Amino acid sequence: MALRKHRRSLFGTIMLALVLIIFACFMALPVIYTIASSLKPPEEFFIFPPRILVQSPTLDNFKSLASNLASSWVPFERYLFNSIYMSVISTVAYVIVAALAAYPLAKHQFPGKAALNSMITLALMFTAAVLSIPQYIILSVLGWIDTPLAVMAPMGVFLCVQFLETLPYSVLESARMDGAGEWRVWWSIVVPNIRPALFTMVIFQFQAAWNSTGANVIYNEALKTLPAAMTQIASAGIARAGVGSASAFILMIPPVLVFILSQANVMETMAHSGIKD
Repeated sequence: MALRKHRRSLFGTIMLALVLIIFACFMALPVIYTIASSLKPPEEFFIFPPRILVQSPTLDNFKSLASNLASSWVPFERYLFNSIYMSVISTVAYVIVAALAAYPLAKHQFPGKAALNSMITLALMFTAAVLSIPQYIILSVLGWIDTPLAVMAPMGVFLCVQFLETLPYSVLESARMDGAGEWRVWWSIVVPNIRPALFTMVIFQFQAAWNSTGANVIYNEALKTLPAAMTQIASAGIARAGVGSASAFILMIPPVLVFILSQANVMETMAHSGIKD
């Protein structure tokens, strides 16, 4: 009898499914619109009222985009390599640095720990526009302006710290009593337990790095990324609205693939309640 009280009725299940379907359609609408716009001929961009779906699909937008990229003095392959290289290295560095920094901040005691944690939390309150000038000054002092390092600089450990707070000290102490050093504890105990958080960070960082044009810190055309090249091509006005939509569709594919491959770990992060003593 107690189990029956907690069982959802058929009507409740159907209503829940309908609500989820409505939200899923609403969230999928931008993706559908981007795909449809990339297939629209120029005249359909000026129809009023605007239509979400394409009436006469065509691949002319992709052909125009390919033609413009082919005529650039920097080869398309170079832009693509820059984007993949910077995105992958930036994501890997971001995850490693965040995991290493979060471990002592969450599980060790040292002078200034509270101040560092407060600084990390306070930094989350500022937008990218506010931080752009200080970041530029720091990158300039380091000599990273107009280099790939300006885009690949990893920042942020908040998520790892919060996730590590749920890991019991007894697990770490047991490993130390068995003779494990701090590096072994970090690699064998900490990293596996924060794996969901790391995959969540991979998704966010890869998306940010892939979509970054580096316009404020990279001026050498040979070092620019694919989003920067496509932005330049699509910024010629309304006449290239279709080319801009095709660019948006192509740039959307890698982050979506990364999310699909990591979604199981993302769901685990959202549902994870921590290991309790």
